[in-house]
Amino acid sequence: MTSASDTSHHSSLGSGIAALHAKWGWIVALGVVYLIAGFVALGSMVMATVASVIVVGAMMIVAGVTEIIGAFQLKSWGKSLVWALLGVLYVIAGFLTFENPLFAAVLLTLFLGASLLASGAVRLFLAFSMKRKSPWVWVALSAVITLLLGLLILARWPVNSVYILGLFLGIDLIMAGAGWISLGFSLKRRG
Repeated sequence: MTSASDTSHHSSLGSGIAALHAKWGWIVALGVVYLIAGFVALGSMVMATVASVIVVGAMMIVAGVTEIIGAFQLKSWGKSLVWALLGVLYVIAGFLTFENPLFAAVLLTLFLGASLLASGAVRLFLAFSMKRKSPWVWVALSAVITLLLGLLILARWPVNSVYILGLFLGIDLIMAGAGWISLGFSLKRRG
């Protein structure tokens, strides 16, 4: 049985897809730009790593300034001081990434490898805890791949720090570009 909210949700989704259909060429063009940027990043992984670190540094500065501004909105002086200090630390860390992006890349690569190891271990635990349920094998496979990736990163750390973030950025841009191109051509075929 279809309710009124299901019908309105379906019609709004249909009108959204229809609006996207008219823009399929722009979506494909966006995908091509992503692909080109991804291949450029893979062609110069060190520069892509530095660019990634600079973006992270800029985000840290913005977050720090936001925390400092937010600290003045708090009523309690003790809490305001803690929030302001956290904001100042973020701003300093952000400027330090601009000062020495390769050292920041070393730290970020270490954090990435450790995060992948932790994520893979948690996923592996979850896979074996759901062993009797449906797709536990896929969760376990995903966990093993994540664990191996984390181990590969940490095994070559800090040497790989100059290119690993650029490599991941390039792969991500290529995958996103392929997705946008696929969506654009799918929208073209629908119409």
